[in-house]
Amino acid sequence: MDVVQVSRIVPDGGWGWVIVAAVAVINMTNQSILSVFGLLFGGELRMHENTFTAALITNLNSLALNFSGLFIGPAIKSFKPRNVAATGCLLVFFGLTVCSFATEIWHFIVGYSFFVGFGLGLISPSTFMAINSYFSSKRGCAVGVSLAGTGVGQVIIPHVVRYFLQNYGFRSAVLAMAALSLTGLFGAMFLKPLNPPVTHNNRKHMRLLMDKEDKNQNSALQAIVVQPAQKKDPMPQTVLEPSKDASLCSRMGHRLAQALDLELLKDIVFWSIIVGMALVYTSTINFTMVFPHFLEHTAGLDSSVVAFCMSVVAGADIVFRLLLPCITDRLRIPYRVVFLMGTAGMLTSRLFLAETTSLPIIIAMSVLTGMTKSATVINNNLTISAHCRSEKLAGGLGLSMIAKGVIVILVGQMLGWIRDYSNSYVICLYAQNVVLLLVVLVWTPEIYYRFRRQSRNTSKSIETTYTMPTEQATETLHSRS
Repeated sequence: MDVVQVSRIVPDGGWGWVIVAAVAVINMTNQSILSVFGLLFGGELRMHENTFTAALITNLNSLALNFSGLFIGPAIKSFKPRNVAATGCLLVFFGLTVCSFATEIWHFIVGYSFFVGFGLGLISPSTFMAINSYFSSKRGCAVGVSLAGTGVGQVIIPHVVRYFLQNYGFRSAVLAMAALSLTGLFGAMFLKPLNPPVTHNNRKHMRLLMDKEDKNQNSALQAIVVQPAQKKDPMPQTVLEPSKDASLCSRMGHRLAQALDLELLKDIVFWSIIVGMALVYTSTINFTMVFPHFLEHTAGLDSSVVAFCMSVVAGADIVFRLLLPCITDRLRIPYRVVFLMGTAGMLTSRLFLAETTSLPIIIAMSVLTGMTKSATVINNNLTISAHCRSEKLAGGLGLSMIAKGVIVILVGQMLGWIRDYSNSYVICLYAQNVVLLLVVLVWTPEIYYRFRRQSRNTSKSIETTYTMPTEQATETLHSRS
């Protein structure tokens, strides 16, 4: 539905930088929990023996996280982003507390998959909305700095988890992570709205829309009745009584299509974008889950070196989340091209990891993995925003989240089954590379074709601009003569 927009002055800074720091704290203590799933729950779930179960838990977590996009819009409209983010932090805390007392697989599914996943799904868009209201031209840098908080957490959290696991055991380690997630409430306190929010009554707005549609429908019916009356149709009443059930269903379907912006699905390029990003997202989640166990069981590294390699990945991710937006904005590289380059870089790093057990090469590929991962994370929503019109952006982001939720449960489970069936982390890495290669092979010719077409259109417009004054001058001379 369309909501009246109120013009606001965007300061491009000021209190906005305080909000960026607060969002970085929230991301550091909540979003980074996803990266330590394998390290935190691997021993309890015996991931080395059964990867399928762990993949099911993480994929259901991603399913809950992404399908929260169906109703996150009304939640942010009805409540402040501050309240939505605080609710997400509380749900993460409750889910991890449930996991600390878990004795069965379904306990982990309820605690981690649904409560933690749903909580993280509330945190991400609400914090983005808070930043978005304070920044315009510096929005990319602000988002990059806030996402760097996740990278800082990925550097620190693995060592904290390893310390608690070695000294206090599994339950104390999970409870420590649950307590740490409550730090996000402190960050949510600073998510102050730029201006007093516009009162948005969803029920009243829906009632006004229904009244407007009813008036339009009645006027159309009156026109239909007048036309048969002029032709002296003996039974004009047969047109007057439309099916009320059919009318209600069509109106509800129309409203649903408008709310979700389903007309975007008519665009084949949009399908390519959301499916490709969902495949990269699924591959990244599976890699995050198996990477520490690959280092431990295939490369033969001890737990301290494994934690160091994970910190190297996170450190490179942090640096490039800060630098990459500045570089791409200055060079004006399209967001989707940067995303594609990051995908190709992740494919390259995993190929080298699958073929070596040398520690220097593993560290170098860990750096490359962090660098290329930042390119896909930062440019995810930016790629959608560059393709969709501003009034369709919210629907585009929601459809992208839904695509991730569907593909992560299908392709992600297949990757977990491949690891269990082959009993090899190397084959699992190759399977991830097949997914990434598919995206590269589909996107590359399409992006190249669109670039060539845009270049031709630009050259034609330039030629038209220069030829039109010449033709006008020639016509003027002829008229004077």
